[in-house]
Amino acid sequence: MKLQYLGHSAFYLETSTMKALIDPFISEEVKSFDFQDKEITHIFVTHGHGDHMGSTITIAKKSGATVIANYEICMYLQNQGVNIHPMHIGGRVTLDIGTIKMTPALHGSGIETEEGILYGGNPCGFVIEADGKKLYHAGDTGLTMDMQLLASEKIDLALVPIGGNFTMDVVDAVKAVEFIRPKTVIPIHYNTFPVISASAETFKSKVLGADVVIMKVGESYSF
Repeated sequence: MKLQYLGHSAFYLETSTMKALIDPFISEEVKSFDFQDKEITHIFVTHGHGDHMGSTITIAKKSGATVIANYEICMYLQNQGVNIHPMHIGGRVTLDIGTIKMTPALHGSGIETEEGILYGGNPCGFVIEADGKKLYHAGDTGLTMDMQLLASEKIDLALVPIGGNFTMDVVDAVKAVEFIRPKTVIPIHYNTFPVISASAETFKSKVLGADVVIMKVGESYSF
C-alpha cells in the first residue's frame, strides 16, 4: 500500500487493485494533485461533515469513482449522480479491491446543504485490507472501548485523530493506540483549525509499542 497525505484527514491510497481517496477534504497545499491522472476508482467517506466529505461529489462525477460510505450518505450521493457502495457499522465485504470493514466511530454525520442539515447516518471508520496489508482509518471519533476489538485485526497502519474538541485529543489517542495495537500509527485531524491545535511530536513521545510517522502535507508513505 502507498499513502499520500492530502491534509487534515484526507489521503490518496494506492494498491494493486485500486486508486482511492479517503475523506477528500483536500488541503490548499496540494492543489496540484491531479485526480484525472490518478484515475481515482474509489472514495471512502467516514461521515457527512464538510471537512471529510469535502470534494467527494465533484471528484466522483469526474472520475466515475465508486463511493463507499454508510447507507444514508450513499443515498444522498446517489441522488447527486454518484456511483455508490453502501455499508453500515460492523459490516465486512470482500470486493475486487480487497476486504473492507466498517467500524464504529463516536461522532456526528450531518450533511450540510442549502436546505439545512440532512441526517447522515452513523459516522464510521474503515479497515481496508489489500495486498496483504491492513489500514485502519478511524475517521472522527472519541476514544471508545470498541477499539480493543481492533487488536485482533492485526492492523499494519492506523490513522487516528489527535486534535481534541471534536475528536480524541493526544491523551486519548495514545490510549487508542494501546487498544488497537497497530504496527505503525499516523496522527491526523489536528492543526487544520485553531480549535484542534495539537502537537504530533508530543503524541509520538507518548506512544509505546508502535512506530509513529508524522506526515507533512503532500508526503507519501509506503508499507
